[in-house]
Amino acid sequence: MDAEIMFAFKTQAKFALGRIVATPNALNQIPNDEILNALSRHIRGDCGALDPEDRQANEHALKHEGRLFSQYNSAQNIKFWIITECDRSVTTVLLPEDY
Repeated sequence: MDAEIMFAFKTQAKFALGRIVATPNALNQIPNDEILNALSRHIRGDCGALDPEDRQANEHALKHEGRLFSQYNSAQNIKFWIITECDRSVTTVLLPEDY
């Protein structure tokens, strides 16, 4: 894993990711370095391309142990999501059609 990403995971994390999993579809369409970059952003509270209401829902989820949701676009403009469950046991990388 890239040193900068590891630094972000260890020092700037706002929550635990738990076990990280990804759907086969996401792994086939999104390059690994872009997934790692998005995970780094997600764990720091940068939820990507969300509207203000969803951003506010994430802020509430951070304070009240709710599910955290982020949306990013790959360099090929493929939309993908990262979801961390309420209990922080698992974080999933997926495409919208995988949901």
